[in-house]
Amino acid sequence: MKRIGVVLAGCGVRDGSEIHEAVLTLLAIDRNGAKAVCLAPDMELNEVNHQSMEETGARRNVLIESARIARGEIGDLKKASALDLDAIVLPGGFGAAKNLCDFATAGAQGSVQPDVLRLVREMSSAGKPICAICIAPTVIALALGKNLSPQLTIGTDKETAQALEATGSRHINCAVNDCVIDREHRIVSTPAYMLAGRISEAAEGIDKAIKATLELIR
Repeated sequence: MKRIGVVLAGCGVRDGSEIHEAVLTLLAIDRNGAKAVCLAPDMELNEVNHQSMEETGARRNVLIESARIARGEIGDLKKASALDLDAIVLPGGFGAAKNLCDFATAGAQGSVQPDVLRLVREMSSAGKPICAICIAPTVIALALGKNLSPQLTIGTDKETAQALEATGSRHINCAVNDCVIDREHRIVSTPAYMLAGRISEAAEGIDKAIKATLELIR
């Protein structure tokens, strides 16, 4: 059974992984006969009240928060290796742009969390597929854009697309129910809640992206 690493960034759209996207990812992986291996970095995040959308001043641990989505079955990203995985998927949510990297504040000049950067580059060097959902393609852009110029999508938002292209990546506009496949670099991306107004719309694009990712596994 193929092992697909799912890199989580916390629990909640405003300060972690987008829960709908994460669950839809896990469901699509399972329905396509593969095994999801949930992973997250052991680091702190700034908590956001998901009613007021304001920071509370409290701190939470990304790994512990991500374990909520994974039903406790989660590994420390620091210990993950491309040797043990056939592909990786990064669901979206602001945590992807704030915790897995700092694109949310630094844009194209940002950097990627060290454990995330190592695993993404390991997977890329090994020719193993990478899938990024919603805003998570910004992580891939910061990690690989300068050297590989991968094709990525965040949907159709011009400002975000311009910032993504400033990393050296190439942005491709994409409908919510579709995905962009960079076959040369084995990278798949889909807009999900960058465009979705309904969970069913996000589900369609994510399902296509996961299927495409699995098909790229050698």
